Amino acid sequence: MGDWWQRNIIEPGKLPLLLALGAFVLTFVITRTVTRLIRAGKGPFGNVEAGGVHIHHVVPGVVLTIVGGFGAVAGGRHGFGSALAAVLFGIGAGLVLDEFALILHLDDVYWTEAGRKSVEVVVITAALVGLVLAGFTPFGVDNLSQDELHDRANVIATVAGNFVFSLLALAKGKARLAVFGVIVPLIALVGAVRLARPGSFWARRFYGRRPRARAKSRLRAYHHDRRWSGPRRALQDWIGGRPDPPRP
Repeated sequence: MGDWWQRNIIEPGKLPLLLALGAFVLTFVITRTVTRLIRAGKGPFGNVEAGGVHIHHVVPGVVLTIVGGFGAVAGGRHGFGSALAAVLFGIGAGLVLDEFALILHLDDVYWTEAGRKSVEVVVITAALVGLVLAGFTPFGVDNLSQDELHDRANVIATVAGNFVFSLLALAKGKARLAVFGVIVPLIALVGAVRLARPGSFWARRFYGRRPRARAKSRLRAYHHDRRWSGPRRALQDWIGGRPDPPRP
């Protein structure tokens, strides 16, 4: 059954990645469901403590990620061992990234405004892995012909050019476009040619003596944030739960 699946449904060797992505998404959904029930005081679930210390689920997540990662390296790309390692890695990654904000801030910010970063990182990670499964590869090398693949100069130039586009998008304060541009170069190109966001490295470096560009950058960022911040927050609340109101 597994061989038929790999021959007819997905590209050879991508079954572990598919299993890892499925385990990653399912783990995140289950984890958020359980934590929301704990927060609401419903169900049989509760926080795990040992010796008075709250054990966050990032801890077993790190263990499973390490076990799954080393297992994947040792098990190759085929067979039951490879599939099991992929599932363990996906579960571990889901647990770890669900508490990404905790790792970033070194504080328990799970139900605070800063905790939204965890949801955003999980969504971006799942989307990127999905793009790889769909056939995209980093920096657009998949768009090269067979003749170009044999020409190292063309490959290196393509990778370097797309990498520069991603760096430019990042320098202009467009982190999401830069990240997705690693997989789909056209997205990075859009971020690279558009006006930089205020406060970004590009704006500080090149807009200092250009008041019109600085004002245009601020106005565009204001309209963009006003248009998209509400829907983005609503989506994050629906996926991960509404943060607690800030304490006075």
